[in-house]
Amino acid sequence: MSESLNFLDPTVLAGLDNLELRARIVVEGFLSGLHKSPHRGFSVEFNDYRHYYPGDDMRHVDWKLYARSDKLYIKQYEDETNVRCVIVLDTSASMAYSSGGTSKLEYGITLASALAYFINRQRDAVGLITFDEKIHEYIPPKCRQPHLMQILRTLARVEAGTTTNTVKPLTDLAASLRKKSMVILITDMLDDEKKVIGTLQNLRAMGNDVLAFQIMDNAELNFPFNEASEFIDMESNESYITTPATIRKAYLKNLHEFLDYCKKQCQTSGVDYCLMNTADPLDEALSSYMSKRAKSF
Repeated sequence: MSESLNFLDPTVLAGLDNLELRARIVVEGFLSGLHKSPHRGFSVEFNDYRHYYPGDDMRHVDWKLYARSDKLYIKQYEDETNVRCVIVLDTSASMAYSSGGTSKLEYGITLASALAYFINRQRDAVGLITFDEKIHEYIPPKCRQPHLMQILRTLARVEAGTTTNTVKPLTDLAASLRKKSMVILITDMLDDEKKVIGTLQNLRAMGNDVLAFQIMDNAELNFPFNEASEFIDMESNESYITTPATIRKAYLKNLHEFLDYCKKQCQTSGVDYCLMNTADPLDEALSSYMSKRAKSF
């Protein structure tokens, strides 16, 4: 095999038809750069503290520490219990966009597959929801190997859909959860971001561990266009013909405001947030994110 061929390059990775192999390559890649698992549950062995968030079980508050600091902290423990996780994947039309490499949807499918593989590897229960304007697939969380293969087969069949309604699957999921769970949303957030983040905040306030991966194409993030172009909304089919130079400054300003809003609103309410560029190798992006997540506890 040529040394120049990098199987972790997003475009090469998306070309692998075997989704289990694709997931395993990503997981082994990011595990090699990860020194400590970021997830902690409430089991027997005490490990560390984190700040209290509304919805956390008050039984795990360290009241002695509160008396000294006048701040609420939750005791953290090494995870020895089975975690229930649901991956919620946006398959709407906007996720099909690609500026030349892998699409946001293919990147999201690979991310969802890698996370499902990793969670199953930890012997935790993982489920899947795929949606556009409606829910297309719902696989309840389980932790057996055949269940993982069902999730991977479902992800391998995913195709881009129509318009986006992110609030519905999250609201339905919140109503169905009978115990605290981990909810992972994979989306470009090109929806009503205030309503979407509000729903994520509600899930977090219920005591769930909530993660939001915002997937964006490199061209969406950097706007490298120079010649007069037609820009088409992939969900409404509205089109705009313009000279990029005339809108670049305004576009980038609005984009940064949008991304900053998503990040700040998530983080201030205890929702983990990670922006991902489809041009970046997935293992590196996950390693960087997981390391930051581990340090934040």
